Amino acid sequence: MDLSTLLGWIVGIGLIVFSIVLNQDSASGAYSIGMSSLKAFYDLPSIAIVIGGTFCALMVSYPLSILAKLPKHLGIVIKNKTPDPNESINQIVEFAKEARINGVLALEEKVKGINDIFMKNALMMVCDSVDPEKVQEMMDNELGYLEERHTQAMNFYLKGSDYAPAFGMVGTLIGLIKLLGNLSDSDALAGNMAVALITTLYGSLLSNFFFKPVANKLKIRHEAEMLNKNIIVVGIQGILAGDNPNFINEKLVKLLPSGGSGKKGKDGKKFKDDGRI
Repeated sequence: MDLSTLLGWIVGIGLIVFSIVLNQDSASGAYSIGMSSLKAFYDLPSIAIVIGGTFCALMVSYPLSILAKLPKHLGIVIKNKTPDPNESINQIVEFAKEARINGVLALEEKVKGINDIFMKNALMMVCDSVDPEKVQEMMDNELGYLEERHTQAMNFYLKGSDYAPAFGMVGTLIGLIKLLGNLSDSDALAGNMAVALITTLYGSLLSNFFFKPVANKLKIRHEAEMLNKNIIVVGIQGILAGDNPNFINEKLVKLLPSGGSGKKGKDGKKFKDDGRI
């Protein structure tokens, strides 16, 4: 579970609500809580214009299959099930040792227990004595598909962050047009002014508190997955080349953002930190 995401949303919403219900007495300057203030910030037409308009525009821009993945994307953002690159390094080094001692065919039974489909498919091709160039081609194609799929998902939310403020402005214009057409009706004047202002607020909140944060968190998840996949690619290349397992281990550790960040492998030795950011 990604606590930073949950805390960010919960605390952020709490602070916004707190600022709405907190009232200051003009005479004494004392603060008080007035829940009735929340009613002024609820407007159904504004919700229909901003949220409805934004998602309808996204439906026009993207196929429904992308929109249907919204719950899955939110699950990725909240659950934080990113692969551990150190675990992948340990697995690859173990496979390299086995292949060096008993040959690549000895890996076949161990490969069946691998959870990572990308690593499993690549190692199965190694066990089947597939040409190294074809193994590399398969891995490159898989990484290309992954990049394309993840980029499309991130762009979906970035596009939503553009549409939301735009529909907030549409709501503002609608409210102003209705307001100018009913200047003599005081009741309609207040209602139209509410639509004109609140739609801008809704659009800004939807963009900056939902779409942009989700897009950025998906980008972070993508980078973590790509790092793990690249570690697997380099490790498989080392196994195919018959490199020394210790050399493969050193090469893979250097791919980590901070050279391993002092984490320990299965042998209990700490991965070195080379000081890179």
